[in-house]
Amino acid sequence: MTHSKIELGDVLNFFEYEKVRDERRRRVMELKRARRVSVGGYLSFLFENRDTVLFQIQEMCRAERITDDARIQDEIDVYGALLPGPGELSATMMIEIEDKDEIKPILDRFMGIDTGQHVWMQVGREWAVPGEFETGHSDEETGKLSAVHFVRFAFPDAAVRAFRDSPVFLVVDHPAERARTELSEDAKTALLEDLQP
Repeated sequence: MTHSKIELGDVLNFFEYEKVRDERRRRVMELKRARRVSVGGYLSFLFENRDTVLFQIQEMCRAERITDDARIQDEIDVYGALLPGPGELSATMMIEIEDKDEIKPILDRFMGIDTGQHVWMQVGREWAVPGEFETGHSDEETGKLSAVHFVRFAFPDAAVRAFRDSPVFLVVDHPAERARTELSEDAKTALLEDLQP
């Protein structure tokens, strides 16, 4: 079930969703607590799974009052791309800037973070698993960088096996931010459900 695609029938209609929204929201917020990893002063990674993605689709349909099946399918297609495949982790990386006056200067400093090998997961000493970013969230020519990026980590089988018993770090090495965060046991347990369905 962890890796099964989200189908049209999985998305509740607007009225049915309203009846269960509070309970679903509470459950997904609880899930997100263990699945959110902050690195350095500005970066936060939310590791997505089927529940977080389905919740996002439901919330988008609710916010935009989408009831047409074709438009709901469009949302499924967009957000369904965030689902991790077997042996993968998938995250939404957010550049979080509280001061509105600082948004452009800080985003400018992070230009290029979604290219090259600036983000990876370190499993023990042996395994460095590079982050592969979805394209289209930055434009070097115009100097525009989105504050939200989607990144995928494809783990070799041996790194998946080592994940449970090794220290695991999320690492950023970029001129705007050089930091690493060790995953908590709760985070590792949650992410192992994605890696080993």
